[in-house]
Amino acid sequence: MQIALRLSNSTRFAFLNGSVLLGTIALSGLLVGAIGCSSKKYVRAQTAPIVQQTNQLDANTAQDHRTIAETDDRAAKGIAGAQSAADAAGQHAGTAGQSADAAGKNAKEAYNRVDTLTGVVANLDNYKPLGDVSVTFALNKAVLTKDDKVQLDQFASTASSAKGYILEVTGGTDTSGPADYNYQLSQKRADAVANYLQAKFNIPPHRFYLVGIGKDQQVATDKTAAGRQKNRRVQIRLLSNMSGDQAAPATTAPSGN
Repeated sequence: MQIALRLSNSTRFAFLNGSVLLGTIALSGLLVGAIGCSSKKYVRAQTAPIVQQTNQLDANTAQDHRTIAETDDRAAKGIAGAQSAADAAGQHAGTAGQSADAAGKNAKEAYNRVDTLTGVVANLDNYKPLGDVSVTFALNKAVLTKDDKVQLDQFASTASSAKGYILEVTGGTDTSGPADYNYQLSQKRADAVANYLQAKFNIPPHRFYLVGIGKDQQVATDKTAAGRQKNRRVQIRLLSNMSGDQAAPATTAPSGN
C-alpha cells in the first residue's frame, strides 16, 4: 500500500510537472505570438512613411519626366518656328537682293553705250556744253575715291537744274596693258561714274551716253606718273539742246588731277 501511494504521489508529481511545462510552453507560445504581432505592427508603422515617400518620389519623377518631355516638345516647336522664320527672312532678303541686282542691271542696260556721240544723238550740233568734270582712277582700278565723289556731287548740282540734257561719260586708260583689256577697263570706269550719279541723284539712265575709249585718246604723256594718272580718267560732259534762258548757265566743275 505504501508503494502504491508513493507511485501515486510520484505520478501526481509527474502530472503536475507536465502541466507546468505545458503551461510554460503555451505561455511562451503566446508571448512569441504576441511579440511577433507587435514586431509586425512596429515594422509596418516604421516602413509606412518610407513606402509613402517612395511612392511620392516615383510620382514626382514621373511628373518631372512628363514636364521635361513637354518642355522639349515646346522647345522643338519653338526652334522649328524660329528656323522657319529665319528661312523666310533669308528668302525675303535674297529676293530683295535679287530685286536690287535686277534694278542695277536694268539701269546698266538702259545706258546708251556708244563709240561716239556723232551719228547717235539726233541733231548733236544743237547740243551745247553746260559743264564738264574729270575724275581719275588708281592703276588697274575702277573704284571711285572720296575726292572723285566730291567732284561728282558738285557737278551733279549743275545737271539737276538743266533741261533737255544728256551726259557724255567717256572712260580712258593709260597705255599699259593689252588694248582689249583697256577697252573693258575704261568701260567699267565709265559705268562706275554713271552708277554713282544715277543712284545718288536719280538721273534717268537714258540720259547717259557711255563711251569706253581705252588708251586711244591720251590727254597727257604716258612717260611720267602724273601723265599716266591723268589718262586713267573718266570725263563727264553735260550737254543740253535747250537755247537761251531755257538752258542752265554754263558751269565748269573743277577737274580731277
